[in-house]
This record gives sequence, structure tokens and C-alpha cells, in this order.
Amino acid sequence: MELWILFGVFTLLMLIGTPIAFCLGVASFATVLYMGLPPLIVFQRLNSGMSVFSLLAIPFFIYAGDLMVRGGIASKIVAFAGSLVGHLRGGLGQVNIATATLFGGISGSAVAEAAAVGGLMIPQMKARGYGADYAVNVTSMAALIALLLPPSHNMIIYSISAGGKISIADLFTAGIIPGLLLALSLMVTAYFVARSRGYPTEPFPGFTAVAHLFAVAVPGLLLIAIIFGGVRSGVFTATESCCIAVIYALLVTVFVYRQMTWEGFVHATHGAVRTTAMVLLIIGMAASFSWLMAFLKVPAALIASMNAISEDPLVVLLLLNVLMLFLGTFMDMGPTIIICTPIFLPVAQAYGVDPVHFGVIMILNFGIGLNTPPVGAVQFVACAVGKISVWEAMRSIWPFYGAGLVVLGLVTYIPAISLWLPSVFK
Repeated sequence: MELWILFGVFTLLMLIGTPIAFCLGVASFATVLYMGLPPLIVFQRLNSGMSVFSLLAIPFFIYAGDLMVRGGIASKIVAFAGSLVGHLRGGLGQVNIATATLFGGISGSAVAEAAAVGGLMIPQMKARGYGADYAVNVTSMAALIALLLPPSHNMIIYSISAGGKISIADLFTAGIIPGLLLALSLMVTAYFVARSRGYPTEPFPGFTAVAHLFAVAVPGLLLIAIIFGGVRSGVFTATESCCIAVIYALLVTVFVYRQMTWEGFVHATHGAVRTTAMVLLIIGMAASFSWLMAFLKVPAALIASMNAISEDPLVVLLLLNVLMLFLGTFMDMGPTIIICTPIFLPVAQAYGVDPVHFGVIMILNFGIGLNTPPVGAVQFVACAVGKISVWEAMRSIWPFYGAGLVVLGLVTYIPAISLWLPSVFK
């Protein structure tokens, strides 16, 4: 009965549009009252869930990404990416994906990337004769690359949700090859879709122009090397790297590109503060919810249910993928990771799946969910920028979904794709 109350209250509140943090908190409180436990437990768990030093990395990385967009770094990266791949079939679509890959290594946020890259690329693509649906679908799917590349703040959320025992540096490293693989698959798909629709290519500007644009973009691109190199070498931690990112972004946008305005700085700061409050409240509430699930032995029950269906790890991973894809369609990514990690990770580990490998699988699953109605935040942003409805985009997004699912299958069943690079740095 306790589980019915916990999940029933949570589901009911979510269906009537209650913010996810309150869904988690009220469901936990109602369950604790029914069980006759002291209500203070909910607040103790909430406090312990928020009192994690590494959580500082999330709002600071978002802050750094917002500063870079407003300070001109994104536009420099678009110009450089255009010189590299614009001459391929569906030129601006290829530029969109290449830009998303480069910018993803700076922002770490799919929503921020969809807004930044989409705001720059979608109007250009529509003006050059590309279909609005094509422009939106390329943008929304390419934005998912940011979830896999460092400094992905969702990787940090996963590590914290797993009890803080999984190395963030290993997670950052594990996502690089899957992220590049996703970029490659989307570029191939964009090529064939553009070819079938007869979209044009862009002229190659010449190697001199490419070198010049690269030199202009270097100050922004250096942040990728600073974050990854610093964390991986042990010069600073993932939490400390977010502060380095903010300071570096301010220096570049103010003194190098000189495009940061006071209004842009204030707006980015307010956004980071709002994000901090939102993330901490959700994580604190989810800590109470997760403790109750562990207390009620939900992971053990799920493992037993999986055993009843099959004891083959390949089948279990398939079932987990299907379940995570389904959950991702109606829950936002951060809260879903927080809720599902304490449930699914023990199941995966029981079948011999490495927690770092499973983290990449989970991030990619829920990332695809960000681009799937009814709660597809990335798709909503891209559609808003492209000025089309979600249903218009959905009619032609299937080839790009297919590319994402192929990469998900490869990452799931070939662990070396995720685990080889972290092993190199051991």
C-alpha cells in the first residue's frame, strides 16, 4: 500500500500540472504520514540531498554557457563550423550539427544549445530555402550531443544521484565517443534527407578563410580543452572547473570579443540564480523520494521482476532502454535522472553493467526523451525558434530519431564505445 501512495500521489500531481519538485515532496510526505514515521524525515533527507558541494557545478556551467552565448562565442563557432562542413550536401544542416558539437563541449546543456544554435541557424536555413521542419529537426536532435560531451551537467546529476561514488571525470570522458558518434550519424542522416529534398550546398571558402575563422574561434574553443584537460589531469575537480569556466567566459567575452553588455551579464546572472534554486529544490525533494524507494525495497522488487522475465543481460538492457525511453516522453530530464538512478542502477549492476557505461546509456535515453512530446523541452525550444508546431516537426523527424536509436543500440551493446577512453586515462 505504501508504494501505491508514493507513486499514486506523485503521478496524480504530475498529471494535473504540479511542478515536479512538489510532486516528489508531497508524495514523500503523504507516504511517511501513512507509514507512521516522523514527518521530520522528509526535511532531513531534503537537507542532506541539497548539501552536496558538487551540485555547485550545475548552475555554474549553465551560467558559463549563457555568458558565452551573449558574449559572441557562439557566433564565432558557427562561422568556423560553416567553413569546415558547409560545402557538404545540405550545407547549413551540416553546419548546424558541427556547431552543436563544438558548442556542446562548452555549454553542456541541450536546451541552451537548441536556443543558441537554433537562434543563429534556423532563420538562415529558412532564408536559404530549407524546410522549416528540416531546420528544426536538425537543430533539436543535434542539441542532444551536448548531453554527452563534457561539461554535461546531467552527468553530474547522475553521479550525485548514484550516491556520489561514480567519478565525474570518468563520466565526462565516457561520453565523448558516443557524442561524436551521434554527431556523425546525424550528419549522415542530414545528408541523405537533404539530398532527397534537393537542398543546396555552400561554397567552400578556401583554407585561408578556414584558418582565419579558426583563429577567431580559438579563444572560445579553448574552454573545451581547459575543462576536460584540467579535470582529467587532476589540476582541478569538476566542481572547481565550473568556476574556471565562468571566469574564462567573462574574460573572453569582455576583453577578447568585447560583445558582453551589462544587460546581458545581469540576465545571465539572474538565470543562473533561478536555475540554482530550481535544481536544488528538485534534488532535495528527490532525495526524500529516493530514500523511501530504497526503504520500501523498490530496486530489489524490480530486479526480481526482471529475473522473472529474463536473466539474459542483453534482454534486461533492452527492457531498461524501452522503459527509459517511455519515461523520457513525459518527464523532464533532470528529475527523471534523479528519480530513476536509485532504481535502475542497482538493476543494471546486478547484471554486470558498469555504472559509468550505464550512465551514458541513461543520458542518451532521456536525451531522446527531451526531443519527444508531450514533454520535449528541446523540441519545444527549436519549434518556437523555427515558428512551426511540434506536430509539423514530428511528421518528418523519424530519420533523425532512427539515427539516435542506432547510436543508442551501439552504445548499449558495445560497452567499449563508452569505456575505452576512460580506461586510457587510468
